[in-house]
Amino acid sequence: MTRVLLVDDQALVRSGFSLILSVEDDFEVVGEAGDGAAAIELTRALRPDIVLMDVQMPVMDGIEATRRIVAENLAKVLVLTTFDHDEYVFDGLAAGASGFLLKNSDAEHLVEAVRTVAAGHALLAPQITRRVIEQMVAGERQSPVERSSSVERSSPDEPVEAPVVRQLTVAPAGLALLTPRERQVLELVGTGLSNAEIASTLYLGEATVKTHVSNVLSKLHLRDRVQAVVLAHRVGLV
Repeated sequence: MTRVLLVDDQALVRSGFSLILSVEDDFEVVGEAGDGAAAIELTRALRPDIVLMDVQMPVMDGIEATRRIVAENLAKVLVLTTFDHDEYVFDGLAAGASGFLLKNSDAEHLVEAVRTVAAGHALLAPQITRRVIEQMVAGERQSPVERSSSVERSSPDEPVEAPVVRQLTVAPAGLALLTPRERQVLELVGTGLSNAEIASTLYLGEATVKTHVSNVLSKLHLRDRVQAVVLAHRVGLV
């Protein structure tokens, strides 16, 4: 059973998500929150597996709430928004979100998205990956953490964490742990290909590709597929 917390400032939206998920046998909606600050408190109290997180909310936005939830390792976060803008995807991923989904997705895609993230996979369409990862690697824009660390903080106790891209420095010895096939898979992951596309390219079964991707993440101590894409670019595999 996957426990889900719904976070959105519109009660009707939360009700709609709750109806969609509650009819599935493997989901349990454990709570609802109307802003990011309340989401953090409820996540600490209820310990859901997945938090469906809106972006634009009062009191605290979904990006900052995601950053704090992930930093405390409280739950995985699936960011939901009505805005198909690079900046929301970039900021959500930099904050540690495991996926990004538009609110206008149909019920089937919502259910599949929650299952995907619950299974430990990152949810990001290949076309979004290709568009956004280049910005992350090239440094064309700063993450919220970089922006906040470049100015004087209002509180000396406020933590400052390294941006997600800067955390992905792997020594050559780390890459040396990969088999030739795993390195090949990492290169293709870095181009934004899905498992199905990699399987077609290498003439492998999709289950085999999933195993290779899992091995790559484990050997390189990466949180998810998105970090693997960033790493592939940073070390020059792509």
